[in-house]
Amino acid sequence: MDTDQHLKFVRNIGIMAHIDAGKTTVSERILYYSGKSHKVGEVHDGDATMDWMAQEKERGITITSAATTTEWRNHDITLIDTPGHVDFTVEVERSLRVLDGAVALFCAVGGVQPQSEQVWRQSVKYSVPKLAFINKMDRISADFFGVVEKIQESLGANVVPVVIPIGSESNFTGVIDLIQMKAVYYADEDQGTTFREEAVPEEYLEEATKWRANLVEKSAEQSDDLLEKFLEGEEIDEAEIRAVIRAATIDQRIVPVYCGSAFKNKGVQRLLDGIVDYLPSPADKMPIIHPDGDGDRPPTKDAPFSALAFKIAADKHMGKLTFIRVYSGKISAGSTVYNSSRSTPQRIGRILRMHANRQEAMEEASCGDIVAVVGLNKTKTGDTLCCKDDPILLESIEFPAPVMSISIKPASRLDRDKLSDALRALADEDPTFTVNFDQETSELIISGMGELHLEIIVDRLKREFSVQAEIGRPEVAYREAGTIDVAGEYKHAKQTGGRGQYGHVCLRLEHLAAGTGFEFVNEVKGGNIPAEFIPAVQKGVVKAMAKGPYAAYPVVDVRVTVYDGSSHDVDSSEFAFIETARVCFRNLFLKAHPELLEPLMSLEVVSPKDYMGAVTGMIYQRRGRVESMDAQGDAKVVRAMTPLSEMFGFAGDLRTVTQGRGSFTMHFEHYEAVPYSIAEEIIEKRRAADLIR
Repeated sequence: MDTDQHLKFVRNIGIMAHIDAGKTTVSERILYYSGKSHKVGEVHDGDATMDWMAQEKERGITITSAATTTEWRNHDITLIDTPGHVDFTVEVERSLRVLDGAVALFCAVGGVQPQSEQVWRQSVKYSVPKLAFINKMDRISADFFGVVEKIQESLGANVVPVVIPIGSESNFTGVIDLIQMKAVYYADEDQGTTFREEAVPEEYLEEATKWRANLVEKSAEQSDDLLEKFLEGEEIDEAEIRAVIRAATIDQRIVPVYCGSAFKNKGVQRLLDGIVDYLPSPADKMPIIHPDGDGDRPPTKDAPFSALAFKIAADKHMGKLTFIRVYSGKISAGSTVYNSSRSTPQRIGRILRMHANRQEAMEEASCGDIVAVVGLNKTKTGDTLCCKDDPILLESIEFPAPVMSISIKPASRLDRDKLSDALRALADEDPTFTVNFDQETSELIISGMGELHLEIIVDRLKREFSVQAEIGRPEVAYREAGTIDVAGEYKHAKQTGGRGQYGHVCLRLEHLAAGTGFEFVNEVKGGNIPAEFIPAVQKGVVKAMAKGPYAAYPVVDVRVTVYDGSSHDVDSSEFAFIETARVCFRNLFLKAHPELLEPLMSLEVVSPKDYMGAVTGMIYQRRGRVESMDAQGDAKVVRAMTPLSEMFGFAGDLRTVTQGRGSFTMHFEHYEAVPYSIAEEIIEKRRAADLIR
């Protein structure tokens, strides 16, 4: 079989879901049933193959996406298990960018949860075809058909069950395959490795017939030929249904739905069949070209080489590992590639196939492969690698901005240099983790996606880099914005002996809708400000916005228009206009009725109903707004909007008031104005610390 033909037998997939939906458990069963591992790894025992970091084993959560390759029905499947916790959303974002398909996992009790919606939106952004797997059918209050309806309502997906459960909760015994119209039962004695197919039980025949008709009808809607046969009452065979479902899934017109209980070893083999039957191969998807790029790359081995670097990892033995997805062509160990994002050549040292944290050396990687490469020291996440003679730029990866910061300093002089190197390595790995030095306070500031994210970073500093560090109290990433439009001018004229400084600008500041960002407009007519000084005006404005005049936080959502001004033939310079624009912006912004903005978080708390009063009380004390309360089996689910600044220590308090039985998830929603009295307190503290000047 030639290489390009082999591509049709490759699947690059990810598993995505809300936290605790069972992603890692499903991944472990896939590895076990496909023969990749000979023992079922359990998350609660700390021996899951895909959760290999010490922190993952201790906490029972996935922190970093882990890749492995296995085989099912003569198809090579590269599987990436992604985290569910919102603090590690970067792992989901970059994985989905390079995957061909995904399995969206849903809990049969929890259904569509906040992070389910978030990862679904991310998959839509990158046009990733999906299967849905409703897990935990053995749990009390499991409701397969309720979750199917919720996926359709909440996510707008055209869901098509291809299996339905036989029973639920403790009576969940197997699934009915609607294409074959067979009941499938899994053997408990060998952990579900073997299964038997039987006729559909009499008591389930009516329901199975109804959902089989739904499957055939939904399939017929996707194909004119099939629709004609359906309307004329002709029999539609299995192969025709599978072919139509596959085409419609790849085009994202339908989402096939499976179900099971990974923990109880039921339903996973049918999911593997679905991955092979319906999700795309690398040959089915063209690379996504950057909007500013041109040309194309057919996904074949003979096309010019192109790949996207989607992840950086530090390895204590290998050094810097760069994970790449090869979209076309091939590369071999020792060859030189071209980083078109940074216009620099890079030499490939070694090529490694990853199995979680274990490695297998390869001589060559070709179209469709996801591998780790040693030697790309100048390559960053999102960079395009290609051949210099035929360059191309692939679409990069967008990452959310960090919302929480803490100060950090080395515990001793010996740790100082080690801390700097370690932070640089961690920032290379994680684009949502940033490191900055505050000139005014002389503090090193690290920023991330939340408390847990920064906690893991500090823990990794100690364990992986042997760096002891002291951290300050977390700080929230506030923003400033004007509320009214203003206009005015400022003239900067200084004579200090010899050549002076002269600049004169007239600016108009217009407040924009939240999330719009910054716009700069030049409306100067007649050369009152020479064209060569207009970029200096913009630099001065940007400089003033970096530390806003109201509270020394970044200014956002403003359109700045320079509409007039003047210059001096001798005394005007780039520096003079930078300073003029900076001062003019500061003066005008303070007249624009500025307000302080804070990150608002979407919060979901699940707790036994007996503790609901205490839970809602905690939310109200933190300036939260409760938006809904729903039942989830014997528990209650509270959804609220809360300011991030009030959520420090929430995890410990929730454990206390619910006796350890409550859990919560939280993700960034948008920025919202801080109440005036609280804003004044924040500003007063910053003045006292000499941060506002």
